[in-house]
Amino acid sequence: MEKLKISRAIIVEGKYDKIKLSSIVDGVIIVTNGFRIYKDPDKAALIRYYAQHGGIAILTDSDTAGFRIRGHIKGIVPKGDIVNVYVPEIFGKEKRKTEPSKEGLLGVEGVPADIIREAFEKAGIIGEKVADRELMTKLDFYELGLSGRPDSSRLRQLVCEKLSLPKKLTANALLEVLNTMLDKESLQALIENLTSENNKDKENSVG
Repeated sequence: MEKLKISRAIIVEGKYDKIKLSSIVDGVIIVTNGFRIYKDPDKAALIRYYAQHGGIAILTDSDTAGFRIRGHIKGIVPKGDIVNVYVPEIFGKEKRKTEPSKEGLLGVEGVPADIIREAFEKAGIIGEKVADRELMTKLDFYELGLSGRPDSSRLRQLVCEKLSLPKKLTANALLEVLNTMLDKESLQALIENLTSENNKDKENSVG
């Protein structure tokens, strides 16, 4: 079955939720790592960015913890477009677990794919406009000097600073973000300008 194309960044609790969702949805998926989001300012900044640039869709578990995380995300996003996607309360246990969760409910990772698809349909976000451009790849990132080079980390920081993004983004996370913002040619032009400005600053400091 064809994947759902979602223009919004989707927020889930754990890596297994992301794995499950990746088989159903074509889009950016951000993991809160449970309650760790409470003490992760960089992840919070990333979520705020997406909320203000295309919107976010929150898909957490249907238990108490899931609703607490939803509430926290709403609290850290004072401005932006937020849509809640809800899966029903289904009692059961995920295959990888030895026993059910505290409340006995399936997490997102254990919910059947057809029910998750239906949840997105009910939220009304299927069919929202997705940017029609060729997405950059990890090879593009390498060719642009943003990964695999001695100064790649510094260059990524400069790009993040220029675009008002969290500087601690990993190469993979930055690739996802940039694919929502611009194409390879635009990024290449940005990098050339940044490199030129950086070299001038070095010359001035030496002089």
